[in-house]
Amino acid sequence: MLSHHDLDSMVSAVSQVGLSKVSLREKAEKIRATLNPHPAGQKEENVPILHDQEMLGTQHKYRETILFFPTEGQYCHSFCTYCFRWAQFTSVGSEQQFQSKEVKHLKRYISQHPRVKDLLFTGGDPLVMSSRTLRSYISPLLNSSDTQHLNTIRLGTKSLAYWPYRFSSDPDSRSLLQLFSEIVDSGKHITIQAHFTHPRELEHPAAQKAMRLINMTGAQIRCQGPLIRGINDDPSTWARMWDLQTRLGAVPYYMFVERDTGAKDYFSVPLASAYSIFSSAVASVPGTARTARGPSMSASPGKIGIVGIEEISGERVFALKFFQARNPAWTERLFFAKFDARATWLDELKPAFGESNFFFEQEYCDISAKTGNRQGSSGQFFN
Repeated sequence: MLSHHDLDSMVSAVSQVGLSKVSLREKAEKIRATLNPHPAGQKEENVPILHDQEMLGTQHKYRETILFFPTEGQYCHSFCTYCFRWAQFTSVGSEQQFQSKEVKHLKRYISQHPRVKDLLFTGGDPLVMSSRTLRSYISPLLNSSDTQHLNTIRLGTKSLAYWPYRFSSDPDSRSLLQLFSEIVDSGKHITIQAHFTHPRELEHPAAQKAMRLINMTGAQIRCQGPLIRGINDDPSTWARMWDLQTRLGAVPYYMFVERDTGAKDYFSVPLASAYSIFSSAVASVPGTARTARGPSMSASPGKIGIVGIEEISGERVFALKFFQARNPAWTERLFFAKFDARATWLDELKPAFGESNFFFEQEYCDISAKTGNRQGSSGQFFN
C-alpha cells in the first residue's frame, strides 16, 4: 500500500544490521508524516477555543455538531487498513493524537454554544471503554439546564462488526444498554453511528442480536462506510448492505469517498465510478433504504456530495452539493465542476463553465485564515 519509494526505504531500513528500534520508528514516522495524517484541516481549523485556550481533543467544524475524543477511547476493536483515523493509533500519547478527559470543559463549551445540537463521541472507538467510563462522560450532559439545547448524542463505533458481544455478553453489556435507555429517558436522542463496509459484517447472528438489543433501548443505529476499491466497489454489495441494514432496523446514512490520507491511492475509486456505484445501488433498493447520502467527500470546506453527472451547454460536468459546510449558508447549495474521469478528490476538480474559482473558495480562505490565527474553529464563527 506504500509508494515504491517509501516501500524501498522501509525495506532497506528493516534489513540494515544493527539499526535500533528507535531509528526504525523514526523512519516510519517520516513516511507517515507524508501521508496527510489529519486531513481536511482538522488540527488547524477544527479545534475550538474556550477562555483563550485550545480545547485539545475536541473538534467543532460544523455549527450544530461537536466531536469529542475521550482519552480512554482512542484505540479500536480492529485496525482497518483503509481507516482515515489511522494517526490516532500510530503515535499513541503524542501530540499527533486527539484526546481529552476534560468533560467539565466539554459541558461548559456546549453550554456557551446554544446552536450545538449534536455531540459525537469518536476516536478510536468510544465503545472500547467500560460503560462506567462512558457514563462519566455522558451523565453530566443529561438533565442539565446548561445543556438542554443538546438534542443528540452519537457514538461512532466499529464494534457491531468486530465485537458485537459488547452489547450482549460482555461483563457490563447490561449496564451499557441501561445507559442508552437513560439517555432516551432524559429526553435526548442517542445514535449508534455504526461503521459497516460489507454486508458480511451484518450477517453474523451475534451482530444481529446486538442490533436488536440496541433498538430495544430506544437508541437508533445509523450506518456509514467508505467506498473501497477491491472490497465494496460494486452496486450489488451496497444494495445488499442497505437492504440488510434496513431489515435489521438500522438507517443507511452515508457512503463516503475514501479520504485523502494514508493508503488512499491504494483504496480510492474515481469520483465518476463512485457516483455510478451509488446511483445504481440506490436504484435497486426500496424507498425505505434510500436514506443514504453520497458519495460524499469529507473535504476541508465541508461534506461535498456528487449528485449527478450531466451535460450542460455542451460541457460534461459533475453536479456537486454541500451536505454539510463550514459556513451553514453553503449547505445544500449546488455547484459544478468539469468532468474528470480520473479525479478521486475535490482538489483534483476544476470549476465548470469557465469560472476561475468555486463559489466558496474566497470565503473558505478567510475562514482558514481566522482559524490559522487561533481565533477559534469554524463552528464557533457561525454560532
